[in-house]
Order: sequence, then structure tokens, then C-alpha cells
Amino acid sequence: MLWSDPEDKPPEELRATQGMLRRASVVLALAMVLAMFVLGVL
Repeated sequence: MLWSDPEDKPPEELRATQGMLRRASVVLALAMVLAMFVLGVL
């Protein structure tokens, strides 16, 4: 790899989008578990 090669890091907005999607998927998974629990109790 040459010193003049560009770094293979994703751009800042792509990293921000990936982080937001990761957080949204965690929240969605927790909401699903909570909904299953609530429906199971009723």
C-alpha cells in the first residue's frame, strides 16, 4: 500500500447513518420483546 493511497474509511455521513440504523434496530427489537411480554400477560 502506497502512502498516497486514500484511506478506506467510510465517509462521516455513512458512519452516522449506520450508527442510527443500529440504534433503531436495537430499539425495535426491545419494543418487540416488550410487546410479546405485554400480549402474553393479557
